[in-house]
Amino acid sequence: MKLKDAVVLVTGANRGLGKAFAERALTLGAKKVYGAARNPDGVAIPGVIPVQMDVTSPDEVKIAAKRCHDVTLLINNAGIADSRPLLDAEAEIAMQAELAVNLFGPLRVTKAFAPVLKANGGGGIINVLSVASWINTPFLSTYGVSKAAAWSLTNGLRHALTEQQTQVLALHVGFIDTDLTRDLDVPKTAPGEVVDTTYAALEANAREVLADEISRSVHQSLSDSPEIYQLPLER
Repeated sequence: MKLKDAVVLVTGANRGLGKAFAERALTLGAKKVYGAARNPDGVAIPGVIPVQMDVTSPDEVKIAAKRCHDVTLLINNAGIADSRPLLDAEAEIAMQAELAVNLFGPLRVTKAFAPVLKANGGGGIINVLSVASWINTPFLSTYGVSKAAAWSLTNGLRHALTEQQTQVLALHVGFIDTDLTRDLDVPKTAPGEVVDTTYAALEANAREVLADEISRSVHQSLSDSPEIYQLPLER
């Protein structure tokens, strides 16, 4: 799908990658951009319409879908990360919180907005995933579990939304230079670069985008036919 004249809703638009998605959508010709956040006062982007939406709140998601009935592109960007080890005493609590936002959040928001997208011609969805969808690291172990689940969810949603002609694009990327990675001494990609690569893939009708070198390298190592997980199994 094209960004020009699209009506875009970005979750977690108050900072980092979400803010970059919202800003860039306007410069690419989007007709309207909604910036959703738990605290909409934090969405201070000229031209972006703040929307109250905590992705863990069914009521807030339903209200947002009713209010933003003209959306044609949904960007499931809101996410959280915890750095405690997988066998830490509090790891289960951390994982439950991450799954609530990183897995059930996109599912809940997509279910609410799928009829909106259908009514507006199909449109598209971008799910912000991670290289951690495929591999796990000791310092982001519970986060990796949540993103692996979100990757599987994304592939399932793609199949579920095929009939209504909604494009579902999975964004995989390593470390982005945002507040989330401020304390990590690792190579990072600028948010604007990730956004430009992702929007280009969306306009090329892609199902998946690998937005940096580490995601491309890991993906290459997965399989000789990595596209197999994008397709439904034959009966």
